[in-house]
Amino acid sequence: MLFYDSPNPAPNPRRVRIFAAEKGIELPTREVSILEREQKSPEYLAINPRGQTPALQLDDGTVIAESVAICRYLEALHPEPNLFGTTPEEIALVEMWNRRVEMIAMYPIGAVWVHTHRFTAALPGRNEAWGEANRAAVAKAFGFFDEALVDREFLAGERFTFADILLLTTVDFAVFAGCPPPESCTHLTAWHTRVSARPSADA
Repeated sequence: MLFYDSPNPAPNPRRVRIFAAEKGIELPTREVSILEREQKSPEYLAINPRGQTPALQLDDGTVIAESVAICRYLEALHPEPNLFGTTPEEIALVEMWNRRVEMIAMYPIGAVWVHTHRFTAALPGRNEAWGEANRAAVAKAFGFFDEALVDREFLAGERFTFADILLLTTVDFAVFAGCPPPESCTHLTAWHTRVSARPSADA
């Protein structure tokens, strides 16, 4: 197999790198530069027509795109340590928090990134006013996760799961995009310090 990766600050490929590091999986990798628009090249579009990273090409030519789908595939191949849940309740809670991170936090962070950051200045359809308007939604989202972490060490339960990977990469990308968590989010900050200390966070 071959993993099509992009370096930080791209959050989606990093999700897979952290996941693989937690599993002890070494993925043969080819880097795709987003800054140089390599993800939009004809060669890469033939692999992933969406023109986004990451993608995982299997030995038979099958391509799995989308970071969560790739991680679920790797989980099926390497069940331990489990990161998506084992009991029906745990599986459901991990999935619930995954969806909340993507819908509540990642959407407005993406709007701030696309519509206000200097790296995206040349993108067509940019609307800086819309990007700025989403900063309040980002702060509200981080407040939601701060409250969720008041009395727990990890996001989806009593152990580290993919939900923590998702939130970690989202928070770090928000910092890069210029919309970090408010200083009042002390529980979120403490959680972020804990999970960032894991060796996999450097992936």
